[in-house]
Amino acid sequence: MKPGERVDIAARMVTTWIATWTALVALFFAPLLLPHRWWYYIYSPASMGLWMLAMLVGPFVACTVSWEWIRHGTRKAPADRSGT
Repeated sequence: MKPGERVDIAARMVTTWIATWTALVALFFAPLLLPHRWWYYIYSPASMGLWMLAMLVGPFVACTVSWEWIRHGTRKAPADRSGT
């Protein structure tokens, strides 16, 4: 692995992490567009707990799903690295 590749991998991982958190924060604020009387049900303690859990677990899942892109810069691994 070349030194520059490590920086690329770290940058893609940070990008995935930030994009996941941005999407989760946007989903957190999206219900504010709904009528006020619905907020009690949407922002219940259970849904807030699930949202906080998603904030902790979501980036790891996103990095796992996007691992080929993070590692190689493409969705599909190059032929010389995939072993085929």
